[in-house]
Amino acid sequence: MQVILKEDVTNLGKKGELKDVAPGYARNHLIPRNLAVEATPQRLREWEKNREQIEEQSRHKEEEARAQAAELSKLELEFYMPSGEGGRLFGSVTPSDVAEKLVKNGFKIDKKRIDISDPIKSLGNYLVSIRLYPGVKADLKVKVISED
Repeated sequence: MQVILKEDVTNLGKKGELKDVAPGYARNHLIPRNLAVEATPQRLREWEKNREQIEEQSRHKEEEARAQAAELSKLELEFYMPSGEGGRLFGSVTPSDVAEKLVKNGFKIDKKRIDISDPIKSLGNYLVSIRLYPGVKADLKVKVISED
């Protein structure tokens, strides 16, 4: 069954793409969640007309994401955390903490887009990956310093 994606769908495609999917996946998951519409002949004609506009918007968003990634890679966030013996933290630095600090620095990034591979539970320097757009990632420097 062919569908036209109304939103970006992980592991399937980007908004505005025409995809072949299993009928059950389309009827039970994509269409009820308003992620896609069935590709009828009329919708296909409209899709052809709007495809260039959608691709241009996608390119524009990707350019913005690349510019934001360049800015984020220059930034270093410092967290002052209470710590015990051996530099172990009382608690950890979470994606929510990173997102809050980014808001204070003028970046509005959802905490779900911040990937911290291992929980940050000790003092030191870390690299945190941020997914800004499909195919565009930024590495952010995070420095955890003792509060004392």
